[in-house]
Amino acid sequence: MTDMQNERKRLLVKISRLYYEDGLNQQDIAKRLGISRPHVSRMLTTARAEGIVNITINNPYSREQGIEQELVETFGILDAFVVSPEEGSEQRFLQQLGRNCAALLESVLKEHDIVGVMAGRTIAAVAAELEYFERDALQFTPLVGGWGSTGSALHANSNTMMLAEKLKSTYWLLHAPAVVASQKTRELLMKEPEIASVLEVARKSTVAVVGIGQVSNEATIVQTGYFGDADLNDVIQKGAVANVCASFLNGEGESIAFSAQTRMIGIDIPELRQHTNVIAVAGGQDKVEAITATLRGKWIDILVTDLETAQRVLAFHKRRSYQRGETIE
Repeated sequence: MTDMQNERKRLLVKISRLYYEDGLNQQDIAKRLGISRPHVSRMLTTARAEGIVNITINNPYSREQGIEQELVETFGILDAFVVSPEEGSEQRFLQQLGRNCAALLESVLKEHDIVGVMAGRTIAAVAAELEYFERDALQFTPLVGGWGSTGSALHANSNTMMLAEKLKSTYWLLHAPAVVASQKTRELLMKEPEIASVLEVARKSTVAVVGIGQVSNEATIVQTGYFGDADLNDVIQKGAVANVCASFLNGEGESIAFSAQTRMIGIDIPELRQHTNVIAVAGGQDKVEAITATLRGKWIDILVTDLETAQRVLAFHKRRSYQRGETIE
């Protein structure tokens, strides 16, 4: 090493120590040494490239984050958050998923965001776990009408109100059922100014928090009376495996037409997807096919789920792709 190279290295070490050990910012270092801030930045980059600085992260979540990265790369979503739930009841499982999503919202939500909110137990868990953080001029709005006469605590209105009250924000309520008796009834309700105005706000959502439902008799949408047997049989016969907002998706993630569509009051996923950052929260073995279909259709930006479900989704997707003769990188 020449004398000049040695002095250059000495300067790199000095700048690295000031930045990483003494806690000075780049502008402070530039002023102290009489050089430009961009030059400090370049030298810090060089110090890392030459091995003068080695950054080690003590990461207790490496397993989960490896799966998160695989989900991002496989499905082309913006991000994924995977939690390893502790052993316990289903309610405990939902609490942990809800807490994970609630922490995410603190990072995602910006001032003046309009937040669309879906019905369901998982979204109710998000609302229950959310803690106050300050954001100005947030608005919360339901994405669908009420889920029948029972299960009111899981309605989109209830979830919307709880989220908004936690953050001391404005909220809207949609005073209409999610499914009505006839197309004519829907048309009449859609003409009501109060209902139309709330749906217009929902269409302008900049962020949406949604669940992903499986299509079966055990699904919450059925258990709460949201869908009757005839409606459920119709979507199953048409290949539906997932329910997101007011839409049903087949195994490839394609939005399908169904008979109850003309009787539904709410925002469907293609309409929402146009300009909204869609965050989906879902987990459990019974949701694997539904989550996979939703990811395949590229209907969401961020997925919050648990480790076992995430691993099963990746395996299910690869197996289905192999059966279809698709190439998996």
